[in-house]
Amino acid sequence: MDPDISLLVQCPPLGELTQDQVRVEISSACNRRLLLDQERRIADIWRQRQQEKPWLFNGAKFRIHAATLEGGGRRLLLRLGLTCYRDYLGTNWAPEARLLQERGLADLGDSQAYLAEPLGVGAMVHTADDCFVFLRRSEQVAEAAGQVDIPGGHPEPKMAAKDVPEESIQPEDLSGELIVQEIFSSILGEIRDEVNVPVESLSRPVLLGIARNHRSAGRPSMEFYVRCQLTSEEVRQRYLLGGPEAHESTQIIFTRREDVLKLEGDADGWRDLCPSAKGGVKLYCLVRPRTS
Repeated sequence: MDPDISLLVQCPPLGELTQDQVRVEISSACNRRLLLDQERRIADIWRQRQQEKPWLFNGAKFRIHAATLEGGGRRLLLRLGLTCYRDYLGTNWAPEARLLQERGLADLGDSQAYLAEPLGVGAMVHTADDCFVFLRRSEQVAEAAGQVDIPGGHPEPKMAAKDVPEESIQPEDLSGELIVQEIFSSILGEIRDEVNVPVESLSRPVLLGIARNHRSAGRPSMEFYVRCQLTSEEVRQRYLLGGPEAHESTQIIFTRREDVLKLEGDADGWRDLCPSAKGGVKLYCLVRPRTS
């Protein structure tokens, strides 16, 4: 497999999962394990990044600790904790990320124990005329600048704990059911904001699996399949009008389904994909959801 990615969870062929087949347990026991010297390093990295980009702000994220398929692949259990963007920059995205993985493996038998591991989401969006939606990332974004991606982002703990200030959210403030709702609704929001298509034109997401991005020390992303009622030309016209997150990409690209199924064998096309897009394409090709 491509060294940029690995699969933490792969749903069975034709076995994509709906929202009611996913369950979440959240606990502080699933939070990142702390190292005193690394905590100082995280603070230093954050100060430096804020000096370089004063508009950066911290925010709570869900942290994946474990993901297990149950019932012959018909259900998924996610064990989650909490983390934040600051800790992600100081662990998964830090120059010493590989050393943290080696230490986690040596100390605790878990290479990811000392990493933030924020949970992301991404979507293979399938148009009415049998094309998939890809976006070329802006040169101004922090990760995978200029590469081709799929729509995606992160579910937000603050959306599942609306009466609690974000900086004060604790696992005890969150229910597994509301977290699952936020995970599945967040990917629709990301498609809306990045591609500028109405949520009403999108199907309910189905989960293909979870891929790890090894350019950022194995950061996990849940990859979904979503049908769009619009044609590629209708999507293009809406994209060109610009949505709330239009600044994150510079070009929309449509690839026909038969070409997506062969994309991993296209050396140039595959090389142009960032890891999150590779994970989405790989899982789509393996699962081939029934709704496609």
